[in-house]
Amino acid sequence: MSRLLLVRHGQASFLEQDYDKLSKTGELQARLLGEYWAQRRVSFDHVYSGPRRRQLDTARIVGEAFRGTGLAWPEIEVMKEFDEYSGESVMELSLPELVQSSPQVRELHQAFAGAQDLREKHRTFQRLFEVVIGKWASGEIQVENVEPWAEFSARVHRGLARLATMGGSRQIAVFSSGGPVGVTVQRALDLSTESTLRAAWMARNGSFSEFLFSGERFTLSSFNASPHLDDPSLVTYR
Repeated sequence: MSRLLLVRHGQASFLEQDYDKLSKTGELQARLLGEYWAQRRVSFDHVYSGPRRRQLDTARIVGEAFRGTGLAWPEIEVMKEFDEYSGESVMELSLPELVQSSPQVRELHQAFAGAQDLREKHRTFQRLFEVVIGKWASGEIQVENVEPWAEFSARVHRGLARLATMGGSRQIAVFSSGGPVGVTVQRALDLSTESTLRAAWMARNGSFSEFLFSGERFTLSSFNASPHLDDPSLVTYR
């Protein structure tokens, strides 16, 4: 039986020009995870990351903190299968038309535009994001030149299948994003698309979920754990 610890990247740079860069909070979340695993002597046979900068930097910082205690940390290997879906592109390309055609989207967009502080912007944007991405993932809207939800999900499942072919009893860490976390939970629990999205949006920055697998068997052991983030100010979702 092999063990997969699937990590959502640390907090990225919301509302900044380069979203893909970890924020200072995101860097701290990653460092604390590395220290937490090192203190408990958690070891890995393989460490993988999606190709996004925020995913790779989370893996790197966790590894640096882990190695800093004198323990071995495998070289990070990139698996494109664990890249995130193109949520930013979906929003950018579909929002102008939806604001005109959907009263719900228009109201949520106005609430976001009128938000007075960062906390309110986080909250209102997330509500808007969930509605727009939900429409896209369900097929209600089509976005040209963007990988469809069905293809994204199939890609993540291919990545999980690659891990399953390794055989033996292995400890694996994968650093990814909320979308692949949701799809991995979907594989374990046979979720609908709607429930898969809900699971994805519940994933905290820097949290990890544990899965056990052997052959065709793939089970969820724990979800969205963040015991290393004991300061409430470090618990973030965007």
